[in-house]
Amino acid sequence: MLSLQTIEKLRGFDTPTICNLIELFDVRPRTAGYTDARIVAAFPEMAPIVGFAATATHRTGAPPRQGDAYGDLGQQVERFAELSGPPLVVFQDLDDPALAATFGEVMCTIYQAFGAVGLITSGAGRDIEQVRALNFPVFTNGTICSHGYNHIPQVHVPVRVGGLTIFPDDLLHADRNGVSTIPVEIAAEVADIGDEFVAAETIVLDAMRRGAPTPAILAEARAEMAAQVKALAQRVARSKQGRSTR
Repeated sequence: MLSLQTIEKLRGFDTPTICNLIELFDVRPRTAGYTDARIVAAFPEMAPIVGFAATATHRTGAPPRQGDAYGDLGQQVERFAELSGPPLVVFQDLDDPALAATFGEVMCTIYQAFGAVGLITSGAGRDIEQVRALNFPVFTNGTICSHGYNHIPQVHVPVRVGGLTIFPDDLLHADRNGVSTIPVEIAAEVADIGDEFVAAETIVLDAMRRGAPTPAILAEARAEMAAQVKALAQRVARSKQGRSTR
C-alpha cells in the first residue's frame, strides 16, 4: 500500500519526468506503459494527478438493454472502495469512433464527490467549462455536445485507452503531456529519486542558461549529468536485486 506522502510526492513531478524515472528501473520497454497522442488533457493548465484506475467500459450508440441512461454508475462508485488509493476513473468507449460524450458535469460532480481525482476516456466529453469549474482534470479524444444513449456496460474490467491496456487498480500519473502507468512495486523508489534526477537535468539547463555556452561547456555539463543519472540507475539496480531475493 502506497502512503499518501508517496502519492503526493509523485504528484510533484510532471509525467515526462515520471517516464524518465521508470526507465532507470528497466522494468519495461521504453515504448510501453503510456497512452498515445489520441488522449489529450482538456485542461492542460491543471496540475498532475496520481490515482488508481477505476476502470469501466462505455457505450452511447444504442440504448442499454435494461436500466437507465446512467446504469451501473452506482456500482462503479461503490467499487472505488476496492482501490489502493485515490480513484482515477478510466473509460474505454466501445463505440469507435465515439458517437456521443462519455461524461459531462453531472457525472464528474458525482465522481469528485466520491473522491476521484480525475477522468480519462478513449471517447469524448462535454460540459467542458462546467467541468473546468469543478477543478476536475479530464483526458479525452475530443468533445461531443450530446450524451447519446450513455450507459456503462462493465465496471472494474481491463480496458484499452489510447493504445494502453489499463487494469483495475493500476497506478496512473497524468498531466498535460499524457498518461503513464507506474509499476506499483517501484512507485515509492520513483518518488524517492525524483528530486535527484531533476537536479541532474538542471546541470545542463543551467549551463545553457548562463549565456555564451560553448561545445566544451555543453560536453562537460552533459558528462556530469550522465554520471549522476548513471549513479541513480546503479542504485535502483541494486535495489532491484534486493527485491528479487526477498
